[in-house]
This record gives sequence, structure tokens and C-alpha cells, in this order.
Amino acid sequence: MDIDGKVVVITGAAGGIGAAMAHRFAAEGAATLVLADLDGDAAAELAGRVAGDTTAVAVDVTDEGQVAELVAETEARHGRIDLFCANAGITSGEGLEASAETWARTWAVNVLSHVYSARAVLPGMLERGAGYLLHTCSAAGLLTAVGDAPYAVTKHAAVSFAEWLSITYGAKGVKVSALCPQGVDTPMLQDGLAAGHIGAKVTAAGGAVLSAESVAGSVVEGLAAERFLILPHPEVQKYYLHRASDTDRWLAGMRGLAASLEPREDSPET
Repeated sequence: MDIDGKVVVITGAAGGIGAAMAHRFAAEGAATLVLADLDGDAAAELAGRVAGDTTAVAVDVTDEGQVAELVAETEARHGRIDLFCANAGITSGEGLEASAETWARTWAVNVLSHVYSARAVLPGMLERGAGYLLHTCSAAGLLTAVGDAPYAVTKHAAVSFAEWLSITYGAKGVKVSALCPQGVDTPMLQDGLAAGHIGAKVTAAGGAVLSAESVAGSVVEGLAAERFLILPHPEVQKYYLHRASDTDRWLAGMRGLAASLEPREDSPET
């Protein structure tokens, strides 16, 4: 897909990768950008800084009715949606101690929001025989998220759902890509590091921490090539292959990496 002239919707757009994609898509000549975020004021502030025809909408992606309204209003105003970027996501930094509420919230944002947007936008795409879904899934969806069980599980589910969509609708003109970056210099990672989450430490230690702008560049390249997996960190493919070819060895290595980053009893972090 060439972004030039396209109508694009981005959820989780107010910061991080979402904001970087908004700027990059505008530079690539997108006809219209609709920036959706739970924080409507932040989305509006970003819209004021992004070039071109850009609007902001306050949307809770865990509310299927709000997602459906976002799609319906965009289609009514612009006639179509060429690219829908389901980009909103959250972490928890928790393991077995995570509450049922944390699991439910993480599942709703990281998985069900993708389901809701696909339900809403696919009818129009299928009618036209063209459209693109970009789901931000994380390298955690191919590998794991040490120290964050809800994030690991939901990101695997997000990749699985994107695969299912590609298999089911790929022959009907709908393209699907799963964006799976590793460490990205966004508030999500920096807040995790500040809180001392082991998962954030493993992510930062597992490879280069890229800028959100660099990830947005990889997205444009991946969409142009219509690749299912968009991997801004090329080492993720190596880890993914290693995981598949020798799972026991990979698990042992991950245990060792996690142990090396856990604070010792005599550490000032405890």
C-alpha cells in the first residue's frame, strides 16, 4: 500500500508510535488522518501539529459502540477507510498477582479493540474489495514479555487474530499486517523502566531501543511491501526462528536473561 491519497484511522494516536505514524503518514501524502485516542485533548493537540487534513476524536477502544461510531462517521465524511491502524495498547508489569480487573482491561485494549475495529471496518472494505488493517502487536506477541503475563498473553492473541484475518480475508482484497517492534523509546517503555519492571528491563536489554519515528518508517516500508510481519528490529526474526527451532534452549536463555536483570537482595532497588 502506498499511503499517498489514503484515508487513514489511527487509534492510540496521541503519543508514541501512533503519533509518529500520524506525522509520517502526513509526510507520505495521506489524504485524511483521523486520530483517535482515549485522551481526546491530547489527540486534538497532536492534530493541530500534523500537516494536512487531520481530525481528532476521543474514543475508548474497549467500547465497541464507540469504535463502530468512529468507523461510521469517518466513512460518512470521507467515503471510505483505506487503512485502519489498531494501535492502542497497554502493559501491566504484573505476573500471577495481576487482578482479574487487570487481565480484563489488558484483554479489552490489546485484543478486543482489534476485534471491534475489524467488525466495524471490514464490511466497507469487503464491499470495495480493498482495504488494509495494521495491528500493533509487539515482539512480545512472537516471543514473550518477561514479567508481564497479561501483556505476553494478549499480544500473542493479537498476532493470532491478525493471522486469522489475513487467512480469512486476504483473498478478498483486504491486506493485514502485524507490527511487532521490540524496544521503542515511548512512555510505555520509559514508565516501565522507571517502575523497575523486569519486562521493561529485558526489552531494553534485548536489542536497540528505537525511536517511534524509526518504527513509523518501518511501517511505511512494510505497508509498501505488504508484509504480514513488520519487524522494525531485524533481530526479532532471529529470536523468533530460534524460539521455533529449539524452544527448550530459547526458554533456558530467557530464564537466564530474566535472572540476570532481577534485583539482588543487597541491591539498592530492593
